[in-house]
Amino acid sequence: IMRQRIMSILCINRKTVSSVMLGTPYNHTTETPATFFLVGIPGLQSSHLWLAISMSAMYIIALLGNTLILTIIWMDSTLQEPMFCFLCVLAAVDIVMASSVVPKMVSIFSSGGSSISFNACFTQMYFIHATTAIETGLLLVMAFDRYVAICKPLHYKSILTPQVMLGMSMTITIRAVIFMTPLSYMVSHLPFCGSNVVLHSYCEHMAVAKLACTDTTSSSLYSLIGSSIIVGSDVAFIAASYTLILQAVFNLSSKNAQVKALSTCGSHAVVMALYYLPGMASIYVAWLGQDIVPLHTQVLLADLYVVIPPALNPIIYGLRTKQIREQIWSLLMHCLFDHCNLSS
Repeated sequence: IMRQRIMSILCINRKTVSSVMLGTPYNHTTETPATFFLVGIPGLQSSHLWLAISMSAMYIIALLGNTLILTIIWMDSTLQEPMFCFLCVLAAVDIVMASSVVPKMVSIFSSGGSSISFNACFTQMYFIHATTAIETGLLLVMAFDRYVAICKPLHYKSILTPQVMLGMSMTITIRAVIFMTPLSYMVSHLPFCGSNVVLHSYCEHMAVAKLACTDTTSSSLYSLIGSSIIVGSDVAFIAASYTLILQAVFNLSSKNAQVKALSTCGSHAVVMALYYLPGMASIYVAWLGQDIVPLHTQVLLADLYVVIPPALNPIIYGLRTKQIREQIWSLLMHCLFDHCNLSS
């Protein structure tokens, strides 16, 4: 009996020492963990400080730029065309998407604050994927807006009425909710009985699902197929819209009109390339290229996907739009002269 007691004590001590050596984040649980631990970008820990500075800069640009777009469109009664309303919604979605990820990401990179509660993790996951699904719908609607404006200018206001705009906005929001709710339910109800260390900078679906101690093929397939259907259909309609736009542009007799239309379409194409290419690459690499693409490249690609578009959208859409550019300049001059008058 004494020998059995000694052996049990030794086993307990070995487990304690192992736990201390591995550290708290690497503990293994026998039930659903109350907390997950995000490691940032595996393999690039030495660059975390520079990443924190870069992400903070892009986040500040995204907040200031999109807030400025929202403020100008909201305050200026002349900017009430459908395109500006959609741009306003896009700016709000960009703020939500970046804010759901970047503050926690910067905390991980700068101070190592990697813990996130179980509920917060899945709330973050829901907002990330829902906002990305909404954004792809908005890009489609904005492409349709440009098609109507260029190809059917005389019927612009009769086609894009406030009711139609509201209906399109509600449709893309409902579509995102319908897609994300089953995915969040499936992943959040998986049994997590192993490690609670997420090899990612945020609670990305595939990274969290890998921690489950059961087969996750169903949720992974649902995510892959659902994303492919949503993005594939949107890209197809966007491509069709811009094909018709280009045909109409090249039929214009005025060279200035052609240049103006091509400039607008070109800026939109840049936005869509920055959004779709990294996003779909991140999804398919996580599913198909795990053994080909290094893990730190996969995570970095996913991080940039949720930071770069919100930072660049207000610059590309806003500053390249004449009306918004003029309003920004007028606001800056007003603030500058008011400051000068107060100083004098």
